[in-house]
Amino acid sequence: MSFFPKIRLRKEVEEYLRSAYHNSELLATLGEEEAEQKFLRLQNHLSHPPAFTTVRVNTRLISIENAKQLLSEEIHKQFPSVVIPIYEHHQLNNLLLIPVVGPRRSLKQHPVQVIVGAQCGNAVLRGAHVYSAGILSASKWMKVGDEVSVYSDVEARCKRGATEFDGTKVFVGNGISELSRSEIFCSNSPIKGKGIRMTEPVYLSPSFDNVLPGYIFLQNLPSAVVSHVLNPQPGERVLDMCAAPGGKTTHIAALMNDQGEVIAMDKIANKVEKVKQKASVLKLNSIQAFCYNSTKAVTPDSGDSQGPGPPFPPESFDRVLLDAPCSGMGQRPNMSCALSLKELTSYQPLQRKLFSTAVSLLKPGGTLVYSTCTITLSENEQLVAWALTTFPCLQLHPQDPRIGGDGLMGAGLSPDQLKLLQRFDPSLAELHDFDINDGTLEDQDRTLLANTDTIGFFIAKFVKQG
Repeated sequence: MSFFPKIRLRKEVEEYLRSAYHNSELLATLGEEEAEQKFLRLQNHLSHPPAFTTVRVNTRLISIENAKQLLSEEIHKQFPSVVIPIYEHHQLNNLLLIPVVGPRRSLKQHPVQVIVGAQCGNAVLRGAHVYSAGILSASKWMKVGDEVSVYSDVEARCKRGATEFDGTKVFVGNGISELSRSEIFCSNSPIKGKGIRMTEPVYLSPSFDNVLPGYIFLQNLPSAVVSHVLNPQPGERVLDMCAAPGGKTTHIAALMNDQGEVIAMDKIANKVEKVKQKASVLKLNSIQAFCYNSTKAVTPDSGDSQGPGPPFPPESFDRVLLDAPCSGMGQRPNMSCALSLKELTSYQPLQRKLFSTAVSLLKPGGTLVYSTCTITLSENEQLVAWALTTFPCLQLHPQDPRIGGDGLMGAGLSPDQLKLLQRFDPSLAELHDFDINDGTLEDQDRTLLANTDTIGFFIAKFVKQG
């Protein structure tokens, strides 16, 4: 049994990612040893959750102060014996920071064991309970009410329904079984729902399942930054090309004070329904969501749009957000990634096709923001280099707020261009050697930690010249 190893990657993927941190431009600046240390820090941090859980407050319906009070009460219900403070972000006035306490290495492990899949294990590390669908194995005599220890199968080798598992597993915490083994694995009609209620997770982080709906929205810090960088204004027409699950879409509408038109598109119908549900819960009326392939969202120059939905005429939007489908290699925690190198490198053609459509739909003088939740050079800085060469009408622009670091060397961009990009790089985070709950910690220092110890993310802002 391992305790939070570095992220497990296929050898070919590990070498591909390492090459980005050992490119000639970066080596000339850092040197071989520091470049390798940077990559090793990245691998280590990816397997751990960020230092803070971040929550966006719907300030149209509730004040920050009231949200803090209600949220504090909810967290106290979950962890009555632990005081978990809530802080305001020093730069983003609609964001709350909740410290993630851990890893708690002294937790007692119980003889009754439950093995869950890697994705379920990652979710537990961020505050989730265990649902029956995520359980792969349980001890032979597990019954309702048992104290159990939960482990993540990081190599995907556990067979569903097994009573024992001797493969590589990572301890993610203790809980109370709410279903028996027979109820979970009954071949005729297995019971769905919560299987294990987590009581002692290795990382203490609240569950946000149906907590204060309409008032708060769980969102990673860089994802909240994107909408501010787009800077939508009341009365504008804004397009979110790959909108599901709707976090950025609803944030855009909120920043516009729900005045104007926000078009959200996604090609998967049930995801579009989730966008609509989020807009309804947050009481945002300016959002129109459509099930549509965004690569086909622009009509020919001679064509006319049919009705209010896609496809749209060229130069129809004041601002466009392309939060592109990507390899997701910046997500945290991620103890194991099963992607092959072919899968990892398959996103660039789609990203370029979507980007070309975005440029066509953007008005002269309009703003295009491109973002991903990955760390690869090919999906980020190399995309920017391609875009600037392919579309002379585009210019990189400064970003506000400026919270992340500069772009990564290796794509042929100039130092000035790299400074206009915003990369949230987990390798820059330091494992905190102080108590993040320390009341003497200055707000600015706490915000600095929250800004650096995040998921991996990338943002580029372009303006289309007339």
